[in-house]
Amino acid sequence: MDKERLPRWGWLLIGLFLAAMVANLLNLFVLGPTVLPVAYRSITVITIMSPVLIYVGVWYDEERQSYWANSRAKIAGDVLFVVTGAALGSAITLVAIVGFGLPTFLTDILAMGVGFLLSWGLFWWRNQGLYADELDR
Repeated sequence: MDKERLPRWGWLLIGLFLAAMVANLLNLFVLGPTVLPVAYRSITVITIMSPVLIYVGVWYDEERQSYWANSRAKIAGDVLFVVTGAALGSAITLVAIVGFGLPTFLTDILAMGVGFLLSWGLFWWRNQGLYADELDR
């Protein structure tokens, strides 16, 4: 994939669209009919979108290319932390606010915010050196 073919936001848009499609298919055919109530289906969307939000930036930015020199086990562990953080953050938020009678759109936005922040926080915690240059500014 040629990074220069599209700007960063283009790659992000394509990745988020594909992640949303995969998550909705998972909800429709696997989780929806079996165990997951409708109010909690956004957890899968948030969970699958979170690696896209983090890793498009790491892949696209030249100053972050050193990340890819890490072992596959480290990268897999980071992805696991990102996905787990997004799932836990969004699930805890939804459990806490789903009974308040807020509009579905608002509950989904709040769950996304908390899920993405927790997943990025866990990624940053495991890779503090990757963002050290931004802390020095």
